Amino acid sequence: MKDVPVISRYEVLKNRKSILKNPLPFHKACFKKYGDTFRIDLGKSNTWVFTRNAEAIQYILQKNHKNYGKSPLQTEDLAKYVGKGLLTSNGEYWRVHRRMIQPAFHKKKLEGLLHIMHKAIERELEEIEPNETQDIFPVMGDLAFQVVAQSLFSTADIRNRMRTLKDITMRIQEMLVKELRLPYLKWWFQLKGDLKRHLEMSVDAKAILHDIVQQRIDSKAEKDDLLDMLLKARYEDGTSMPRAQLIDEVLVLFTAGHETTANALSFTLALIARHPEIQEKVFAEIKDIDFSKADILTQLTGLKYTKQCIEEAMRLYPPLYILDRISADVDVVNNHTYEKDTVWLISFFELHRHTDFWKDPNAFIPERFDSTNKKDFSKCYFPFGAGPRMCIGNSFAMYEMVMTVASILKKYQLQPTGEAIELNPLLTLKPQKIDLKFVLRG
Repeated sequence: MKDVPVISRYEVLKNRKSILKNPLPFHKACFKKYGDTFRIDLGKSNTWVFTRNAEAIQYILQKNHKNYGKSPLQTEDLAKYVGKGLLTSNGEYWRVHRRMIQPAFHKKKLEGLLHIMHKAIERELEEIEPNETQDIFPVMGDLAFQVVAQSLFSTADIRNRMRTLKDITMRIQEMLVKELRLPYLKWWFQLKGDLKRHLEMSVDAKAILHDIVQQRIDSKAEKDDLLDMLLKARYEDGTSMPRAQLIDEVLVLFTAGHETTANALSFTLALIARHPEIQEKVFAEIKDIDFSKADILTQLTGLKYTKQCIEEAMRLYPPLYILDRISADVDVVNNHTYEKDTVWLISFFELHRHTDFWKDPNAFIPERFDSTNKKDFSKCYFPFGAGPRMCIGNSFAMYEMVMTVASILKKYQLQPTGEAIELNPLLTLKPQKIDLKFVLRG
């Protein structure tokens, strides 16, 4: 491990302000200077390693995944806010609940949610002002959140509570990002009362979900939504999920599910708007669709070019732009021996733009993912993670994104009003602001 290039703690502290605002330029500069894998000396006992090396990533996430679990960044720092769900747990506890929840996201189950999804999307798209310039990110944020809410609860009387929940999750995320990027200031956050205040917000969020779940149980209503599936899920001994655990899982689904989708949709629409020829190609594919008809799934699976645009946008701007793992034991990765408890920070953002794997890596070229010329990207493309811990809702998210892009472009022609796409990397990769003009099609 001593042969792996190391960045000093001084170098990190010197760049702390720019790292807090946007760490991606610092990451890029370090990868350019030190190569595909480097260490960071933070003056602590644990070793921190950044990598964009495809072989190392595949080894950690797939080939030897049993030796690599979620790091304390998620199992402790994030978990104190959102609880102990799939996103924040490890080991047997994670495996039991993954097996328990997985059936809710099988293709046949998701097919039953498509009409709920469509109604939620149509309702949210009414917020778009025709022939006006609008920041698309808040619109997509509300849309993705309501799609998750309706798919979970399939009821219309929770809209205000969902807006409150969305606001809480955003505030908590901003606080957590400060904690993670400025770990040496945690004492100050605690002294100011920031930590206590945000932990209280987390309690409020769980109380909202508890009330919604209790209302469902009291009503004894049978609904074919995700909450019904979770309430009916059983452990091997036949018992149901404890209420606290159910609330944690639902909160994680909200936190992780809506945000990544909103980000990916915003970037996809921004890129399509900046490439008129691609936009017209998408329109030619979607102009005759009608999601109000029964067979929504068949229509979605036929929108291959629309899906390619989303896949390419997620290559350029992966919502999960960096992923953490910690080693349970000593291991050899790419001929270097790493200690137990080494924290790995995997940069999907850098891997997805690596010149070893992508021609014109910064260009938006949806045709890369065409089945007729598609290369094997399994070693260098991870929009939903990889291995056993791949995102449980990846199919749900893709259906939602294809349906949303198709619904928007069928009605509007998109025009950009700014050139550069500015990034706001928090827990996920967000756009800073994306102004688009929605011109009604004649």
